[in-house]
Amino acid sequence: MSHFSWVDGSIVGIYLLVTMVAGIMVRKYVVRVDHFLLAGREMNLYLGIASLAATEFGVVTCMYTAQNGYDKGFAGATPGIIAALAMLLVGLTGFCVKPLRDSGVMTIPELFEKRYGPRIRWLSGVVIVLGGLLNMGVFLRTGGEFLVSACGMDKGHLEITMTALLAAVAIYTILGGMLSVLVADFLQFIVMSAGLMAVTVLILKNVGWSAMTAAVEKHYGAGGFNPFVHPKMGWDYIVFNVLGNTAAVLTWQTTIQRLLAAKDTATGQRVYSRTSFFFVCRFLIPGIWGIAALATLTPEQVGGNTLHAMPLFLSQFVPMGLMGLLIAAMLAADMSTDSSYMLTWGSVIYNDILAPFRKGKWSEKRGILWNRMIVALIGVFLLVYGLWYEIKGDLWSYLLETGTIYLASMSTLLIACCYWKRANSWGAAGAIICGAFIPLTRLTLEQFPYTADFAARVGPEKGGITTFACAAAAMVIGSLLKPQNTANNGGVQTDG
Repeated sequence: MSHFSWVDGSIVGIYLLVTMVAGIMVRKYVVRVDHFLLAGREMNLYLGIASLAATEFGVVTCMYTAQNGYDKGFAGATPGIIAALAMLLVGLTGFCVKPLRDSGVMTIPELFEKRYGPRIRWLSGVVIVLGGLLNMGVFLRTGGEFLVSACGMDKGHLEITMTALLAAVAIYTILGGMLSVLVADFLQFIVMSAGLMAVTVLILKNVGWSAMTAAVEKHYGAGGFNPFVHPKMGWDYIVFNVLGNTAAVLTWQTTIQRLLAAKDTATGQRVYSRTSFFFVCRFLIPGIWGIAALATLTPEQVGGNTLHAMPLFLSQFVPMGLMGLLIAAMLAADMSTDSSYMLTWGSVIYNDILAPFRKGKWSEKRGILWNRMIVALIGVFLLVYGLWYEIKGDLWSYLLETGTIYLASMSTLLIACCYWKRANSWGAAGAIICGAFIPLTRLTLEQFPYTADFAARVGPEKGGITTFACAAAAMVIGSLLKPQNTANNGGVQTDG
């Protein structure tokens, strides 16, 4: 039985009101397109850290990391450790992100036009949006499932909950763009941190570290602590996560948006390095919640979908009052993630996909109007897709695989753009095609009864590793087969 009461509802209501008002109030400062998309490139270090941390921890994050904890034990935090190391190294060295920020572009495809030409810019934009929207398509349903389970609501209210979540996020994002997102992110970071810490302390006190460790040992043995020997992980899982997380650090649009919104390159790099440890926390803290569910719930209580284990546990464990703070924290996380994702994918549609169709320079007013309409249409897509698409397997693997649709090719293009003088449009086109074809094919085969077994045997890990290898090979082979003159192509300089 859920402990969600009118007291908790009041806490959540007050939080939502404050966030909405704060997000809407800054709309008057949005007078240019770069205000809407990049907050005028004036984001400072601390706002950048709070915004990136809040964006990269949504309800969907909490759900898949908790599922990792329930299904894999402490070894489930492995992707977070890998992501943290990648963020730290890229932030300290400036690998790719320094030349990217120095170039002054608004999106990664805009940078690619300087090296590979306008066709590759457009094609890159299409692939980024395709992979990003398929990735984000499950966010609303996952957020709705958490709220329904944690609050003890009737499952028939899921669609209404999803629609209400979308409406709340869309209003301030459409009105204020990145300025609203940054302000709301800062508030959401505070509430989210308070809620996460309070619930985690309560779990450690009442469930206990020894009980959770014993549960992991009982169910998974050494595999619950060592990802290399866990039957659901192993070397292919580790390699795929190294490739995917490193590529995400370099090219994931929501992360890159913070880099490009930073007031200078050095600030952008520091946002990376100083946010890096948070990526461990975002896997470890909800992972502990999932392990607590493993230690306290029976398999019969959880049912067939382990994604619901954590919210079911919290609904029974968290007391009145703290439940309100928890739900507010999860809403904070969800709103921050959804708003930023809607805005960043919208920026690629406006800046790169629609670029060839804009005759002449648009006025700032018209550009802002189009961006707002694009964000609204993305919201409609998310609602429709979230209602009908059914995930096969665990949520994290789905997210990493759909991300690979563009992570494999875009990371290849970016590294080659910055550091390989012989890279050209032929290689870039080959990398994009190969990078999108393999994961899209496997995801499609997974949905049909006659091909589902084959898709399952391939798995997202082997398919993902193959995708990265093929994208890199296509870039090299294509560029060498059709050499082009790169002396005057506007290539990126890597010496700053």
